[in-house]
Amino acid sequence: MSFTVAIDGPAAAGKGTISRAVAAHFGFAHLDTGLLYRAVGARMLDGLDPVEAARTLEPSVLERGDLRAPEVAQAASKVAAIPEVRAALVDFQRAFAARAGGAVLDGRDIGTVICPEAPAKLFVTASDEVRAERRFLELRQKGVETSFEEVLAEMRERDARDSARATAPLRPAEDAVILDTSRLSIEAAVGAAIETIRTRHPA
Repeated sequence: MSFTVAIDGPAAAGKGTISRAVAAHFGFAHLDTGLLYRAVGARMLDGLDPVEAARTLEPSVLERGDLRAPEVAQAASKVAAIPEVRAALVDFQRAFAARAGGAVLDGRDIGTVICPEAPAKLFVTASDEVRAERRFLELRQKGVETSFEEVLAEMRERDARDSARATAPLRPAEDAVILDTSRLSIEAAVGAAIETIRTRHPA
């Protein structure tokens, strides 16, 4: 039996951490759809046309070690605004969502575009400052030289681009449960997500 959990939200809100924990708890497969766009963005930075990069994307590209780099994140946001790129990646995501045994997909348009019929939808968010602080500390731990102000500015720029794009803008689905993690521990956020999904899961 297939059961799809759609988890959307902006960068550094915690959706990836929550999605992985939810998938592990229920025994579902997990797909970080942002990695698809990061992979296309990375290939664009390599010199490929972004639409061609999306259409010829191989799963092995998702293993690249540079997909979490800040410049790749910005490139991912830019290619994600190209309708032809999004169209090329839709089938891959929908096929994953329909797999037997259940699936958790996290991204920015899962509940609104990719899986609008998903029985469980979450929109994970947090304040700009909290998200920027999380990302800043993450980058510092990786040895990336930056400042909180730079991270905050880049994050707000990306949020604006993701929310304003004509195709699949970042926004909560009408029936999504909003989960604000600004003041929640990881354990509390995961617990709240699991409880929300449990009320919608038939098992």
